[in-house]
Amino acid sequence: MIHSIETTGKTTEDALKAALEELGLTRDDVSVEILTMPKSGFFGIGAVPARLRVSYDDGKPEPKAARPSRPPRAPRQEKAPVRTEKAPEPREEKPAPKAKQPEPKAEPAAGESVEARAESFLRGLLERMGVECSIAVERAEDGRVDIKLDGDNIGAVIGRRGETLDAIQHLVNYVVNRGSDKHLHISVDAEGYRSKREDSLVSLARKMAAKTIKYKRSMALEPMNSYERHVIHTALQDYEGVTTSSIGTEPNRRVVVNYVRPEGESAEGERRGRSRGDRNRGRGEARPPKAAAPAKEAAPAPETKPAEAPRPQPEMPEGYTPPSKNKPTSREWC
Repeated sequence: MIHSIETTGKTTEDALKAALEELGLTRDDVSVEILTMPKSGFFGIGAVPARLRVSYDDGKPEPKAARPSRPPRAPRQEKAPVRTEKAPEPREEKPAPKAKQPEPKAEPAAGESVEARAESFLRGLLERMGVECSIAVERAEDGRVDIKLDGDNIGAVIGRRGETLDAIQHLVNYVVNRGSDKHLHISVDAEGYRSKREDSLVSLARKMAAKTIKYKRSMALEPMNSYERHVIHTALQDYEGVTTSSIGTEPNRRVVVNYVRPEGESAEGERRGRSRGDRNRGRGEARPPKAAAPAKEAAPAPETKPAEAPRPQPEMPEGYTPPSKNKPTSREWC
């Protein structure tokens, strides 16, 4: 005869081991059916144990049920058909659907402060990530909680452009504010990353505003989260000549820096400043005539040099005759 029992355990191996110990059998003597797979949950929240159904055969034949003896049949007697009217069946009234009752909110442990809950959850999360760092929790004047992390391998906590740090902050806010009627903002920072990121965003916002005014057209920034978009809007709210707006949907929502045309500037001048084709379009237009060049002054007359006096001839001895230029040079003459 086949029998079965159901056991539970943290894992399927633990549940099977408990069943074999209870039955005193080996793994080859039983057949196992997994009813529920185990779930670890998140830090014990929502954990589900494994549940198995273990079947085994005790070797005994199943008892056959005795069939009841049938009484002898009486001879059939023919009866006149009688018409009977069926009474209308009463309608079953369905019960009204029950209203869903609100689930009870999870209340925090009595006597445990917000700072202690945030630090306890964050310390366990960092241990699962394999990061060792110090945790400093402070309560600000406006009521919010500031958590500062410091350690060697802090880059794994920050992530690319602070995405991992934002995810950790979101989880801490969810755990601390769960079951609470009043929302408390908790800020998580690692080695002053948020202040450095804020300074770089302010510098980027001013640079994009200067480009917008120079080229007289709107400039779109890269996608950012809500905190970084707030920093851009705050940095340019008093910047003259530009306005800011956000477009798109999360996670691709971004800030656009829009150009504001001054009162004295026409729309046609703005369009010419924004497009390159308008610059080339004005080359074929008539240009104003150039101003006539001023008349050149007459050049002064060259100065005349005074005539030089004749040089005195040297005195020659008597009977001297100067040599002739074309005098032949012959031996007779020599």
